[in-house]
Amino acid sequence: DAFVQYAVNKKFSIGIGQTKLPGNRQRVISSGDLQLADRSIVNSTFNIDRDFGVQLYYRESHYVLRGAISSGEGRNITKSDNGLAYTVRGELLPFGQFTNGGDYFEGDLARESKPKISTGFTYSLNVNAIRTGGQLGVFLYEPVDMSTTAADFLFKHRGWALSAEYMRRAASNPNTTDEETGDVKYVYVGHGQNYQGSYLFKNNVEVVARYSTVVPDRAIDTREPIKQQYTVGVSRYIKGHRVKLQSDVSIEDNYRRGTATHT
Repeated sequence: DAFVQYAVNKKFSIGIGQTKLPGNRQRVISSGDLQLADRSIVNSTFNIDRDFGVQLYYRESHYVLRGAISSGEGRNITKSDNGLAYTVRGELLPFGQFTNGGDYFEGDLARESKPKISTGFTYSLNVNAIRTGGQLGVFLYEPVDMSTTAADFLFKHRGWALSAEYMRRAASNPNTTDEETGDVKYVYVGHGQNYQGSYLFKNNVEVVARYSTVVPDRAIDTREPIKQQYTVGVSRYIKGHRVKLQSDVSIEDNYRRGTATHT
């Protein structure tokens, strides 16, 4: 990342450079502030990751607005096409701001004394995208327009933390073909859901469980299975997220639409 940000005042700032786009909450949260060893399969399938461009940020006590206009090609790209990516995100905090920015680290390590809630919505349109995931993935045989939608919910109170995310990706033409070889490269169009819950005991031991699923649209369902992943974990926080011990185990179930075969 290389990003320069100027604070116009306490509420509004503007920045330029390469950094994370204002996408789904779990992707924007730093990897060092996660409850489990990795993000969900919903995030890895649909997130919009990093890009180079201009970002705007505005914060009030009960809502936050973010926006970005970026190249659409992702990180460390030195040549861009004639299409850009446009991303907007809004967050509503009906009970005010979280303690110590707790809406952007996982688990209720601040032990919120009063219930705190944040709901977020993101929409990103990538015009003439040339990679299978927009800012990520291998290069397509022809550019496509793709959109990514994300909605998330977060609740924290007295050691309890509950979160949910829904993501969806659509594309003008998800399958692109090499006319000479007939090889196909495709955009993963479909949707995913992620649900995560945890409780932090007073001795700073935390238990967490997560359920995630991703479902491809019919345009690519012969190429991609439906996936369901179940994860449980236990963590011991020594100095918050900076020093901690984490462990988790996952079971993943893959199957094709219309078949009874599971792996």
